[in-house]
Amino acid sequence: MDQNQQLLDLVKSLSGRVQDLEKQITSLKLVTAQEVPEDVLVAIAAGVAAYMGYSGIKRQVRFAASPLWAKGTRVAQLNHTPVR
Repeated sequence: MDQNQQLLDLVKSLSGRVQDLEKQITSLKLVTAQEVPEDVLVAIAAGVAAYMGYSGIKRQVRFAASPLWAKGTRVAQLNHTPVR
């Protein structure tokens, strides 16, 4: 066999392998097309992040001590207007 025939045979075998892989990808797309709930994705992401060593940022809730904020909220609730 000459070199051109060998290259042609290799191209044919690679073309067949590519077609097989495209069929597998198509079947995988059909399987993964199902919708995964967001809470499941969040749980998986949190588990992977924890496994990789990332500890989330913990923040403490602080309430404003300003009397103006409390007064504005009371007025808005008395008037039945939404608080901004």
